Amino acid sequence: MTRANMGSNLKNAVLAILAPLPSMIFYLWFLKNSEVIANAAAGGDDGSFAASLWAWCYYHPVLLANVLFFFNVNVLFWVIGHIQNRHWMISLYWTVIPILLVHYYATHPLAQYNLWRSKIVILLTWVWAIRLNHNYLRRERWQWGAREDWRFTQMRAQYGKNWLWISFFGIYAAQQVFLMGVTLPLYVVHSVDRPLNIWDFIAILVAVTGITMAYLADTQLHDFIARNQKLKELGKPVVLNLEEGLWYYSRHPNYFGEQLWWWGLVIFAWNLGQAWTFVGSLFNVLCLSYVTMLVEERMLKTPHRTEAYSHYRKTTSVWVPWFKASQGSAKEKPT
Repeated sequence: MTRANMGSNLKNAVLAILAPLPSMIFYLWFLKNSEVIANAAAGGDDGSFAASLWAWCYYHPVLLANVLFFFNVNVLFWVIGHIQNRHWMISLYWTVIPILLVHYYATHPLAQYNLWRSKIVILLTWVWAIRLNHNYLRRERWQWGAREDWRFTQMRAQYGKNWLWISFFGIYAAQQVFLMGVTLPLYVVHSVDRPLNIWDFIAILVAVTGITMAYLADTQLHDFIARNQKLKELGKPVVLNLEEGLWYYSRHPNYFGEQLWWWGLVIFAWNLGQAWTFVGSLFNVLCLSYVTMLVEERMLKTPHRTEAYSHYRKTTSVWVPWFKASQGSAKEKPT
């Protein structure tokens, strides 16, 4: 890495660390003054705008979280993205925002919960976040903000001069719907106090299975890419498709593992009588289905991979690991 790249990497790392501070500082102030805010909220029926506003903030943790997300992520990240001409921070913060939210819900003055269930969910969320953040930074070769998601770059080229406003809704507002939706069970866990039961252990099993599967799949993919890079450097033919490990049984085992994680959280919420929170994970499944289609179209448009990937699609399950429809291995082609 050149000195200029190191400087840019350090600058982006500092920027990423500072980015959530507005919301964090506000919330620390909110906690410090919670008694005053509670008194103001209790007087919300006096008709004053200030009292009504405090009542709204105090009694509706999810709505307040959405307001903070709107200003701190949608607006601030959007402005930073256009200044840098790269919308990279939202990809990184997919792994961070759930951590911030689970601690926000757990420490809110009105929170009520079973202590062990809370500890388990917080620990699982940290494990998930560390796993996903490690994979993101490993994939980016430990560089912060070097590039944006290829789908954002594709959208930029597609919308041209309208990209300024399209990016706000297509990247940031949409991400708010996804992230706030799939993390609703984190709120439920910290708003209902019931003893642990067998369904909590089922939820743990599903969540841990999802995290483990996603980790293994992403590691297998990373190793596959690294091996191909070495083959290229040696002038040898590369393997066109990864059809080993979990990838032998599924074309997108990492996506399947990720979905299992979120549905594990849904089981926690369902067990607490809030099954409606499944809508967030369902919406995320629909989004990921679209992403899967985009990824596969991209693979099929790569000339030297078209035939091999087409065969892979015909013989291998999309998400759920399953036996192949017929035997076959990836073809090889010199670079």
